[in-house]
Amino acid sequence: MAPVKISIIGAGSAVFSMRLVNDLCKTKGLAGSLVSLMDIDQTRLDGVHDLALRYVKELGGDLRFEKTTQLEDSLRDADFVINTAMVGGHSYLERARAIGEKHGYYRGVDTQEFNMVSDYYTISNFNQLKFFVDVARKMEELCPNAWLLQTANPVFEGTNLVRRCSKIKVVGFCHGHYGVHEMVEALGLDMKRVDWQVAGFNHAIWLNRFNYEDKNGYELLEEWIKEKSVSWKPKTPFDLQLSPASIDMYNFYGQLPIGDTPRNGSWKYNYNLETKKKWYGEPWGGADSELGWQWYQERLKTITDAINYLSNNKSIKLLSLESYLKFLPKGSVPEELKQEIKVFSSPTALSGEQHIPFIDAIVNNNAQRFVINVPNEDSIPQIPKNVVVEVPAIVDRNGWHVEKIDPPLSEKVIKMYLIPRMLRMEWALHAIMNGDKDVLIEMLIRDVRTKSYEQAVGVLEEILSLPENEKMRKHYNDREKL
Repeated sequence: MAPVKISIIGAGSAVFSMRLVNDLCKTKGLAGSLVSLMDIDQTRLDGVHDLALRYVKELGGDLRFEKTTQLEDSLRDADFVINTAMVGGHSYLERARAIGEKHGYYRGVDTQEFNMVSDYYTISNFNQLKFFVDVARKMEELCPNAWLLQTANPVFEGTNLVRRCSKIKVVGFCHGHYGVHEMVEALGLDMKRVDWQVAGFNHAIWLNRFNYEDKNGYELLEEWIKEKSVSWKPKTPFDLQLSPASIDMYNFYGQLPIGDTPRNGSWKYNYNLETKKKWYGEPWGGADSELGWQWYQERLKTITDAINYLSNNKSIKLLSLESYLKFLPKGSVPEELKQEIKVFSSPTALSGEQHIPFIDAIVNNNAQRFVINVPNEDSIPQIPKNVVVEVPAIVDRNGWHVEKIDPPLSEKVIKMYLIPRMLRMEWALHAIMNGDKDVLIEMLIRDVRTKSYEQAVGVLEEILSLPENEKMRKHYNDREKL
């Protein structure tokens, strides 16, 4: 048993923070650890802190907590830092998106080919990317030996940026690889009998290996496509693993896109709402359409309201939450919230997030398999060394040990998907690291929605004029280095 200090930046995101608290309570090797909850929103921070204390007490866990609105206080002497903060929140993203749409960019300027996820902003999100670097540099002062677990989007740009601007040990985390589980379940297979690998970049991973017992799993997928794909319908806007877009990408690239990757296809799937509905299913047209994202925002509010209710009603036993569900009107509780409650009410179930098991593996040498974002060495030979890739790895006290990617990714995946996606990352990082506004304009010039140079300049200048973008405006106008 080895207690550590874990700093959670952006801890006011109650659902995610409580998943981490849940996992910590149920990981005996980390008993006695100190969890530092940090958020600039005092009200949300107080609510999460209260819930965490109550949950640990009910479960009989051995954890200590502190809360602070000061980043430095949370980072000081930390062993692990989990950055989940979204600077400006979704409200800023929506303001930037609205400006983009005003200038003729459907779903905003940050919706770019191979980078279309609705909170994965890289052109207008200077404050978020700068915060990633600020956290890493403060860690160099206050906890230089700590691990940074980069969780907030954009993970691909973020992990590469942190590595280029600091010497902190950084690993990127996502749960998109669980798309493999979704696909396997849809095919009616037993996940325990599947031999699988994925590889690529964050939100751009591909199923390079898929074996089921002694069979080629892709043959089973082909059978499903032939017999059942015609009747596929999404359960939610995020249910895209076997969508027409995903199957079409599989047919073209030769390997199945996994997790968020189908959301990040070409313009073929994303020209407008009608096109999105065709490829991502009715009625939403996927998670990133105006309808799908509205659904997400409404669900997020429902879950946030539920968390606030629990925080304000201290007589409710958190471990008994599942028993309350039967008294509520049918359909009043989203399935996603039911699943959270089921895990929360169990004395042993983990959330599925990789962060706490990763920490356990490092601290207690409890070796486990993860899919993480780490620097490329020989995993994908066609990608430059040290560009961050998302790959399976065994993690122990000596760090990560990436599996050999076998079989390799297809030639089309490499040349027509990963390399173009990598170039967009490189352009975005060059722009922010050098204060080069011309690069941002050039990225927009190459966008199929741009009809003139004046359109690209106009949208960028209006985004820069937002009050919260004062530092961004100065950074680019003065060509400041990061």
